[in-house]
Amino acid sequence: MPKDDELAPESDEAEAPALRYHVRIREIPADERPRERLVKYGADTLSTAELLAILLRTGTEKYSALGLANHLLSTFGSLRGVANATIEEMSAIHGLGPAKAAQIKAAIEFGRRLVAASPEERPKIRSPRDVYNLLGPTLRDQNREHFVALLLDTKGGVLRTRTVSVGDLSSSLVHPREVFTEAVRHSAASLIVAHNHPSGDPAPSPEDVQVTRRLCEAGELLGIELLDHVVLGDSRWVSLKEKGLM
Repeated sequence: MPKDDELAPESDEAEAPALRYHVRIREIPADERPRERLVKYGADTLSTAELLAILLRTGTEKYSALGLANHLLSTFGSLRGVANATIEEMSAIHGLGPAKAAQIKAAIEFGRRLVAASPEERPKIRSPRDVYNLLGPTLRDQNREHFVALLLDTKGGVLRTRTVSVGDLSSSLVHPREVFTEAVRHSAASLIVAHNHPSGDPAPSPEDVQVTRRLCEAGELLGIELLDHVVLGDSRWVSLKEKGLM
């Protein structure tokens, strides 16, 4: 009589290849790979994910470089979300790590400086609405207060956007030193500060008014005028300048 295990049908399970839904970069035809397409057709023809994939260079056992790039964009919601993510937040994604996160941060900062170096391309701030249009898409969905300084040239062009502090749900602790150090370093003619209220209500708090007045005093001493403090809410904003609170 044959043994029990001899009666069992042979299984191919051990030899079956692991199921994969993603394609590795090296498995894509050479002329369709992001780097080769960039060289042949130009960077402007590539998607955001493809550009990120070139920066990442390698993927993981789960994702190709392109798959990891798409996962990164999905995790942070958009390219702007990636740009605003910290090194620590990006490094928490498996397959990224501090080195790759630093490369992405460097590339984004390089782009920002390129725009800052071209006065005709700088966003212009002429009203509180311009502040909201520039910062609202980034800050309106944050669940913590982000205090941001817009450093301006003599024509109201944005030299640099600097996140000064990230507070808890009720406050942002801001010291004039942190605000004006960047303004002096970049030779800003003036600045505007702004922060979001996660509640969606942009009504200024007593602390908002107090911080604004301290910054105005510091600006007078340094010769860098604080033009306004704009509080951003849910599709709304309040200008402390318009309210006569500074």
